[in-house]
Amino acid sequence: MTTVPSISVVIVSWQRPDTLRRCLLGLQQQDHPALEVCLVADPSGQTVLEALRSAGLHCRFAANPGSNISLARNIGLQLAAGEVVAYIDDDAVAEPTWASRLARAFLTPEVVAATGYTIGRNGISLQWAATETDATGQDHPLPISPDTTLHKGTQKRAVKPVGTNCAFRRSALLAVGGFDPAYRFYLEDADMGLRLAPHGLTAVVPDALVHHAFAASSRRAANRVPTDLTEIGASTMVFLRRHAAASDVPATLARLRAEQAARLLVHQQARRLSMADVARLTATLEAGIKDGANRPLSPLAPFDTPQPPAFLRLPGTGPKPGKVIAGRIWRRARLLDQAAKAAAAGQIVTVICMSPTPRAHRMQFTDQGFWLQTGGLFGRSTRQGPRLRLFSLKKRIAQETARVAAYRPMF
Repeated sequence: MTTVPSISVVIVSWQRPDTLRRCLLGLQQQDHPALEVCLVADPSGQTVLEALRSAGLHCRFAANPGSNISLARNIGLQLAAGEVVAYIDDDAVAEPTWASRLARAFLTPEVVAATGYTIGRNGISLQWAATETDATGQDHPLPISPDTTLHKGTQKRAVKPVGTNCAFRRSALLAVGGFDPAYRFYLEDADMGLRLAPHGLTAVVPDALVHHAFAASSRRAANRVPTDLTEIGASTMVFLRRHAAASDVPATLARLRAEQAARLLVHQQARRLSMADVARLTATLEAGIKDGANRPLSPLAPFDTPQPPAFLRLPGTGPKPGKVIAGRIWRRARLLDQAAKAAAAGQIVTVICMSPTPRAHRMQFTDQGFWLQTGGLFGRSTRQGPRLRLFSLKKRIAQETARVAAYRPMF
């Protein structure tokens, strides 16, 4: 039997202790038996780690200098000892099969990068599938498919390894100099896709799923209203300087301004932004473009990184039994109590709690370490098909169990 490569999962965290804790709990449930975690975090993240160590969570840690996600990702890379290095955001939770499915793609020797599909905050719908990025930073969606596919890109167009759901062959990532620190935030993943394209293939692994919540940050509020566009402007300009022809720059900047104006207009019409807010944010975008045009761009040399310390396996990872706890909404308290006990005992637990309504379903990973699906017995979960269908409770539980079993152990 072929051994799946070892994997180091890097988390970059900044002032999100609650979501970081859920992310770490999710990684403890991974079915990959050779997995380590490298956390690059602020002091609040270190506090979370210290609290979880008593529950058996051991990982490498480095201080996050802040304000530059590419630099922090490179710090994590230099901590990593796995053959494969994966990245996930601190406001995301991976399905238990995520790491092993990404790592399995690297059994093909030509593969240097892999990316999975990302689920949005309702826990059901796709937030991102797979796209190719061109030399101006424009995304071109790839067909949605259930199958893993391999793609050979060029320095002008390649698959984008989505930042919150991606993995790389460690040797290849070191050879290209890691992430470019000129991208403090935004487009660093697209840049990596173009730079790695000449070195091998990128795998798109649709069933390597991550749930991404879009938590609040210094650049956006919890309701996704932007608070600053500086780095979007700056990173776009850096990307154009790195990859685009000079003749493409004016049209690309015009597209960027139009896209951001449309984004701000939506929030203004919803009364989440005032006219003054829109003017201020537009000014930050222009300031960012100017900064990006003048930001120093250093050559990216291969990392001369010493051999990392011995692989630090996260205790408790590897295949685990699944358990489904299901029932009606008036039994919710009892269902959740059962789930918390089963999760504490080491099982991968999914609770399906339904009301006698056509309400659409939602899925979330709880602070107690189990998955909770809620919604109406007659409502839809996949956002496809009719909004209301008649089901018996037994049939509906069987249907939802079969759907989720594609990426999470249920028995």
